Amino acid sequence: MFMKYQIACAALALLSSAPAFAQEEPAGPVTVSGSVALVSDYRFRGVSQSDRGMAVQGGITATHESGFYVGAWGSNLGGWGRFGGANMELDLIGGYSASLGEGTTVDVGLTWYMYPSGADKTDFAEPYVKLSHQFGPVKGLVGVAYAPKQQALGNWQSSATSGIDNPGDKEDNLYVWGDLNAGVPNTSVTLKAHLGWSDGNPGLGPNGTSIAPTGKYLDWLVGADVAVPGTPLTVGVAYVDTDIARVEEEYLRPNFMVNDSKDIGKSIARSTVVFSVTAAF
Repeated sequence: MFMKYQIACAALALLSSAPAFAQEEPAGPVTVSGSVALVSDYRFRGVSQSDRGMAVQGGITATHESGFYVGAWGSNLGGWGRFGGANMELDLIGGYSASLGEGTTVDVGLTWYMYPSGADKTDFAEPYVKLSHQFGPVKGLVGVAYAPKQQALGNWQSSATSGIDNPGDKEDNLYVWGDLNAGVPNTSVTLKAHLGWSDGNPGLGPNGTSIAPTGKYLDWLVGADVAVPGTPLTVGVAYVDTDIARVEEEYLRPNFMVNDSKDIGKSIARSTVVFSVTAAF
């Protein structure tokens, strides 16, 4: 076995030292990229989906040279984010991205949110449109995501204790947001900021949750990412918060609070600092 290892290493060395005979394969029409991340809290539009606990997340995307792409992204869940008992969120994504020239890009697609092993009627579809522009070291993005009326977003319960009011109800959800990312010159640091506005179900969905838990609210984020030189790793930190008032949370309890950690009873929409480590490939 050791001899086979030596022969293999020698063959690789010969190949790498013979550029006159070897040519790099031309890039194919499809590019595959992805990442794996560890985060201290999975916040979706400002609200914790992991019961204020850690989450492991990963995604992969295949992009054709024409601009069309497909991908998948997943994360473990906890508490409010379980959507009827699911311990995992799996998003299937497809869309088209095109350059409009002068640093401007438009991206149109659809995300299918899935909650494997969860209760019925939890999955839903959400089309989106994003427009981004590069201003020197600063990149700005505005986006609109609209989930049309679906049972998973329905106002089935008006409170956590009132029971089912309107089974089978269908509601929609609108999310509008803007992002800013700015690279700090001569460093590996990128500053980031986000502001979003949700308009959706004012009550609770069929499994005691809702993508926009109080109907209308703002969420925001400010932070920084640091690329670790010589590695595919990026370390991030972000302050995340919403304007959901405590009085608005009352009708959502006990769903809308931490249930199974040392932070039991705490709100899952209050401000927090999220740490992350991401490896890209």
